[in-house]
Amino acid sequence: MNRLRRLATLVSATALAAASAVLVAPSAYAATASFAKTQDWGSGYEALFTVRNDTSSTITSWRVEFDLPGGSTIGSSWDAVRTSSGNRHSFANQSWNGTLGAGASTTFGFTVSGTGTPTNCTVNGGSCTGGGGGGDTQAPTTPGNLRSTSVTANSVSLAWNASTDNVGVTGYNIYRGGTLATTVTGTSGTVGGLTAATAYTFTVRARDAAGNLSAVSNQVSATTAPGGGGGSTPAAINGQLRVCGTKLCNRYDQPIQLRGMSTHGIQWYAQCVNNNSLDALATDWRADVLRISMYIQEGGYETDPRGFTDRVHDYIERATARGMYAIVDWHMLTPGDPNDNLSRARTFFTEIASRHKDKTNILYEVANEPNGVGWSSIKSYAEQIIPVIRAQDPDGVVLVGTRAWSSLGLSDGASETEVINNPVNATNIMYTFHFYAASHGSSYLNALSRAADRIPMFVTEFGTQTASGDGANNFTQAQAYLDLMATKKISWVNWNFSDDFRSGAVFNTGTCNGTSYAGTGVLKPAGVWVRDRIRTADDFPTG
Repeated sequence: MNRLRRLATLVSATALAAASAVLVAPSAYAATASFAKTQDWGSGYEALFTVRNDTSSTITSWRVEFDLPGGSTIGSSWDAVRTSSGNRHSFANQSWNGTLGAGASTTFGFTVSGTGTPTNCTVNGGSCTGGGGGGDTQAPTTPGNLRSTSVTANSVSLAWNASTDNVGVTGYNIYRGGTLATTVTGTSGTVGGLTAATAYTFTVRARDAAGNLSAVSNQVSATTAPGGGGGSTPAAINGQLRVCGTKLCNRYDQPIQLRGMSTHGIQWYAQCVNNNSLDALATDWRADVLRISMYIQEGGYETDPRGFTDRVHDYIERATARGMYAIVDWHMLTPGDPNDNLSRARTFFTEIASRHKDKTNILYEVANEPNGVGWSSIKSYAEQIIPVIRAQDPDGVVLVGTRAWSSLGLSDGASETEVINNPVNATNIMYTFHFYAASHGSSYLNALSRAADRIPMFVTEFGTQTASGDGANNFTQAQAYLDLMATKKISWVNWNFSDDFRSGAVFNTGTCNGTSYAGTGVLKPAGVWVRDRIRTADDFPTG
């Protein structure tokens, strides 16, 4: 409404009426905003608002405002710009989700400390309930457990659990992205007319006879099959991963190998992690996994815990939407003792695991490269932080760094036996190994081979260059590692998905200033080499 008052001094009454028709329509056609709790832990909760454009014209911005009772405060928030004054809170669209076509919707979320829920809600100045039956009408319960059940080259079939509240649900709306795709009367449906080998996201809302809509369901992603055959994304095929013996296994209890890329430090190269680059990683590179590398020091998490946590949330959602697994990399490096950051790690992993515990594509890397510290200290840290994650997400695979920059102790003159003989007291974990082919020769390769026969191993970082991530590539030695990892189904992630000047960054310098990331023309030699090997990934056995 403030925007309209400013316009009144600049435009004629006729122009103001036209603007008002777009932004705040009569109540029967107004935008609406529906509230739903997505998690509740007694002393607080996580919630989503779904903003829907119920006008007949496109709106270019939205603002949701509401009161929270005293004693309840907002913590983190995402997908909207928040301002607060006392108990009144305002959420305005981001630059990328403000424009909504007729019938389109979007969501934003937040966490609350306390039990109070929003009151006196308005959207663009009008009631949040709009014309959908009035503010006292109970909306249907959000549909649960949305999942993809079948994928072809031009369609995706979905199923979900019914709404449970007795509010006269008459059907469900299926949305592709934020746009209504189809309506159905049962708890399943198919969206057709899709493009082969393209990633899509879907949500569902229940509706009743009065036109009330539930909040949006959980989001599900699916990539249509190439050329009309069956198929789906790595995360959709394999589902929740677990450690079985010394292997990483999928939901069919079959050993698999994931292959993918690590971001550079997201405090430096966030511009390289965007929708275009991740589309290329998922569909052109055909990657299975994105490692989200969040440094703790060096201008990282400790300088802005809220900002970096929200950035990791965002990257997880983007990877999930493209059907990739996401490794949340607690990139501690200096200081090298992970215990120095234990308190920060508890705070960070509690929120990450709580928010994403219902996803099946999250892996937690709790200590990037411990250094200058013995294995017993690393083990102690792991045994303190793993229960923090397990309290929120009992099923997630946890990746534990090893001594001397995750070299299994070799770079300190030790060997893999210190881990084999004194493993971390936890289940469903793997140990990490990092190598750089131009620096780490046959002794490191042989140690990885021996260790993989005794304990679960995951190579969460490697390069074809020297340990600095720069210099000449040793593709021969790197291929020897990849051959071993293929034989023993050791998953791997390459460093790094950026346009840094060093030879280990896959993109030519300046690439991230543009919008083109597919193909080999934008890649350095190391990028061409690793893209080719990611594209020939595991076939993911299902029986």
